[in-house]
Amino acid sequence: MWAVADLHAAVKANAQWIDAIQPKDPSDWLIVAGDVAERTELVIQVLNQLRKRFAQVIWVPGNHELFSRSTDRHQGRGKYEELVAACRKIDVLTPEDPYPVFGGVTIVPLFTLYDYSFKPQELTVEQAVQAARDKQVMLTDEFAIAPFVDVRAWCWDRLAYSVKRLSRVTGPTLLINHWPLIAEPVNKLRLKELGLWCGTRHTRTWAQRYNAVKVVYGHLHTPGVTTVDGIDHMEVSLGYPREWERLPADRPWPVPVLEVN
Repeated sequence: MWAVADLHAAVKANAQWIDAIQPKDPSDWLIVAGDVAERTELVIQVLNQLRKRFAQVIWVPGNHELFSRSTDRHQGRGKYEELVAACRKIDVLTPEDPYPVFGGVTIVPLFTLYDYSFKPQELTVEQAVQAARDKQVMLTDEFAIAPFVDVRAWCWDRLAYSVKRLSRVTGPTLLINHWPLIAEPVNKLRLKELGLWCGTRHTRTWAQRYNAVKVVYGHLHTPGVTTVDGIDHMEVSLGYPREWERLPADRPWPVPVLEVN
């Protein structure tokens, strides 16, 4: 099983990396941990290309897939539903489908969003967002997601939905989410204010509680492994050219996650 994230397919220079996502064996599976692109048509086009190469493709949404404009037909929750329906037509698994099993490990695609709780404890959410704005730190999410849906409420809905499904799973799992489930990778960011849009503190114990052998995520554009409580949290993002140009030339791509003999 291989994994990638943050392909940002609308960036022409990233096309070479998407072309390089190839299986080593016809039975290989691929995880795509969000931020394929912004337009639904391009997201599905890229996922369809990857599905033709791999025995199974599992996708979770990132923030970029949810970006909307006031003139778009689908926005907020409606856009996510549109993406799920389109993925089902091309046989790509989503967080709404039954969890598949790979080599005895239950593969769990998640969609948790963020609730601004990666913030200084002494500040309210509103104060923290304003402090970020005052420092001219603001994600496009505030203009392309937040106007169309209550993000915090949607996040809490997704947390409850995910916990209910996870509570029925027995045995080892591999958890997949676009946003990190823990704060440690977020705390390493140069701009601390970005943490507001990077997850929720309510997923902190999920890896242990649900017997994860690994956690796969993206979003931060800082690929690597953070080990917490003996569990590897793997960021598998590509990012933008200014970011991947700084990475080692021999970096494995796609990133190997699980192997079954």
